[in-house]
Amino acid sequence: MDYSKILLKPVISEKATEAKEQANHVSFYVHPDANKVEVKKAVETAFDVKVESVNIIRKKALPRKRFGRVVGRESGYKKAMVKLVAGEKIEFFEGV
Repeated sequence: MDYSKILLKPVISEKATEAKEQANHVSFYVHPDANKVEVKKAVETAFDVKVESVNIIRKKALPRKRFGRVVGRESGYKKAMVKLVAGEKIEFFEGV
């Protein structure tokens, strides 16, 4: 699978920004079928950095309820937290 299909979009939140600054972790929403090895290769290829480790979090889709009735679904996602080697950084996220 091509890296542009594995990395869907970056996670931009307060928690992700703090992890980037404190522990050199960068977070991405990834394709649901991607594994740790594919995510590592995709980040190294796309941003020309060295990756130390990858952690993956998966959130299942859940039914959305309102007053006891099911009215839809809350979408699920798969997120990867990538730890970069010390001294490496991705310029794409600077100023965010």
